[in-house]
Amino acid sequence: MSILGDIVSHIFRHSASPASAAPTGTPRPQSTPSSPQATPSSPQAAPPATSGSPVDVAAVMDKLASQSREKLDWRKSIVDLMKLLNLDSSIAARKRLAEELHYTGNLNDSAAMNVWLHKQVMVKLAENGGKVPSDLRT
Repeated sequence: MSILGDIVSHIFRHSASPASAAPTGTPRPQSTPSSPQATPSSPQAAPPATSGSPVDVAAVMDKLASQSREKLDWRKSIVDLMKLLNLDSSIAARKRLAEELHYTGNLNDSAAMNVWLHKQVMVKLAENGGKVPSDLRT
Protein backbone atom coordinates (compact mmCIF):
# COMPACT_ATOMS: atom_id res chain seq x y z
CA MET A 1 0.00 0.00 0.00
CA SER A 2 1.11 3.55 -0.54
CA ILE A 3 2.13 5.81 2.30
CA LEU A 4 -0.87 8.04 1.61
CA GLY A 5 -3.03 4.91 1.64
CA ASP A 6 -1.60 4.00 5.04
CA ILE A 7 -2.40 7.48 6.38
CA VAL A 8 -5.99 7.39 5.11
CA SER A 9 -6.46 3.82 6.29
CA HIS A 10 -5.20 4.54 9.80
CA ILE A 11 -7.38 7.63 10.21
CA PHE A 12 -10.51 5.94 8.88
CA ARG A 13 -9.87 2.86 11.03
CA HIS A 14 -9.55 5.02 14.17
CA SER A 15 -12.84 6.73 13.35
CA ALA A 16 -14.81 3.49 13.08
CA SER A 17 -17.45 2.93 15.70
CA PRO A 18 -20.40 0.52 15.75
CA ALA A 19 -22.75 3.23 14.49
CA SER A 20 -20.44 4.65 11.83
CA ALA A 21 -18.11 1.81 10.94
CA ALA A 22 -16.90 1.70 7.38
CA PRO A 23 -17.97 -1.27 5.28
CA THR A 24 -15.61 -4.21 5.25
CA GLY A 25 -12.37 -2.91 3.89
CA THR A 26 -11.19 0.50 4.92
CA PRO A 27 -11.44 3.27 2.33
CA ARG A 28 -8.19 3.62 0.47
CA PRO A 29 -7.06 6.18 -2.04
CA GLN A 30 -5.37 5.09 -5.20
CA SER A 31 -1.64 4.60 -4.74
CA THR A 32 -0.91 7.82 -6.64
CA PRO A 33 -4.06 9.90 -6.19
CA SER A 34 -3.33 12.46 -8.88
CA SER A 35 -1.74 10.00 -11.26
CA PRO A 36 -2.32 10.83 -14.91
CA GLN A 37 -2.55 7.09 -15.67
CA ALA A 38 -5.76 6.75 -13.66
CA THR A 39 -8.87 7.02 -15.76
CA PRO A 40 -12.36 7.91 -14.56
CA SER A 41 -13.52 4.40 -15.42
CA SER A 42 -10.82 2.66 -13.39
CA PRO A 43 -11.80 1.55 -9.89
CA GLN A 44 -8.81 3.32 -8.34
CA ALA A 45 -9.77 6.68 -9.85
CA ALA A 46 -13.06 6.90 -7.97
CA PRO A 47 -12.99 8.15 -4.39
CA PRO A 48 -13.69 5.42 -1.88
CA ALA A 49 -17.19 5.02 -0.63
CA THR A 50 -17.87 5.96 2.94
CA SER A 51 -20.77 4.89 5.06
CA GLY A 52 -22.74 7.95 6.05
CA SER A 53 -21.09 11.13 7.16
CA PRO A 54 -17.47 12.02 6.41
CA VAL A 55 -14.74 11.04 8.85
CA ASP A 56 -13.89 13.95 11.14
CA VAL A 57 -10.12 14.00 10.67
CA ALA A 58 -9.53 16.66 13.33
CA ALA A 59 -11.52 14.71 15.93
CA VAL A 60 -9.64 11.49 15.18
CA MET A 61 -6.23 13.17 15.25
CA ASP A 62 -7.00 15.25 18.36
CA LYS A 63 -8.06 12.09 20.18
CA LEU A 64 -4.84 10.32 19.17
CA ALA A 65 -2.82 13.37 20.25
CA SER A 66 -4.53 13.42 23.65
CA GLN A 67 -3.56 9.77 24.16
CA SER A 68 0.07 10.31 23.17
CA ARG A 69 2.83 10.71 25.73
CA GLU A 70 4.59 13.09 23.34
CA LYS A 71 3.30 16.58 22.57
CA LEU A 72 2.73 16.22 18.83
CA ASP A 73 1.32 19.01 16.66
CA TRP A 74 -0.34 17.09 13.82
CA ARG A 75 -2.08 20.29 12.61
CA LYS A 76 1.24 21.79 11.50
CA SER A 77 3.68 18.90 11.19
CA ILE A 78 3.57 16.00 8.75
CA VAL A 79 6.15 14.26 10.94
CA ASP A 80 3.92 14.56 14.02
CA LEU A 81 0.86 13.44 12.03
CA MET A 82 2.70 10.33 10.87
CA LYS A 83 4.01 9.63 14.39
CA LEU A 84 0.49 9.79 15.84
CA LEU A 85 -0.58 7.18 13.29
CA ASN A 86 2.42 4.99 14.18
CA LEU A 87 3.80 5.32 10.66
CA ASP A 88 7.41 5.74 9.59
CA SER A 89 8.07 9.48 9.63
CA SER A 90 11.69 9.30 8.52
CA ILE A 91 12.99 11.59 5.82
CA ALA A 92 13.11 8.59 3.46
CA ALA A 93 9.42 7.85 4.08
CA ARG A 94 8.50 11.49 3.57
CA LYS A 95 10.46 11.61 0.32
CA ARG A 96 8.53 8.53 -0.87
CA LEU A 97 5.28 10.25 0.08
CA ALA A 98 6.40 13.36 -1.82
CA GLU A 99 7.08 11.24 -4.89
CA GLU A 100 3.65 9.56 -4.57
CA LEU A 101 2.02 12.98 -4.49
CA HIS A 102 4.14 14.28 -7.38
CA TYR A 103 6.10 16.89 -5.45
CA THR A 104 8.08 18.99 -7.91
CA GLY A 105 10.20 20.88 -5.40
CA ASN A 106 13.62 20.02 -4.06
CA LEU A 107 13.44 16.77 -2.07
CA ASN A 108 16.49 17.89 -0.12
CA ASP A 109 14.68 21.01 1.17
CA SER A 110 12.86 19.09 3.89
CA ALA A 111 11.26 22.17 5.47
CA ALA A 112 9.52 23.23 2.25
CA MET A 113 8.70 19.63 1.35
CA ASN A 114 7.16 18.99 4.80
CA VAL A 115 4.90 22.05 4.57
CA TRP A 116 3.77 20.99 1.09
CA LEU A 117 3.24 17.38 2.19
CA HIS A 118 1.09 18.37 5.14
CA LYS A 119 -1.17 20.50 2.97
CA GLN A 120 -1.43 17.82 0.27
CA VAL A 121 -2.23 15.08 2.79
CA MET A 122 -5.04 17.25 4.19
CA VAL A 123 -6.38 17.82 0.66
CA LYS A 124 -6.21 14.10 -0.13
CA LEU A 125 -7.94 13.20 3.14
CA ALA A 126 -10.77 15.56 2.21
CA GLU A 127 -10.98 14.06 -1.29
CA ASN A 128 -11.24 10.57 0.20
CA GLY A 129 -14.13 11.17 2.59
CA GLY A 130 -12.47 13.07 5.38
CA LYS A 131 -13.88 16.19 6.98
CA VAL A 132 -10.82 18.44 7.19
CA PRO A 133 -10.90 22.00 8.57
CA SER A 134 -10.50 24.44 5.69
CA ASP A 135 -7.53 26.19 7.32
CA LEU A 136 -5.58 22.93 7.08
CA ARG A 137 -6.15 22.63 3.31
CA THR A 138 -4.93 26.10 2.35
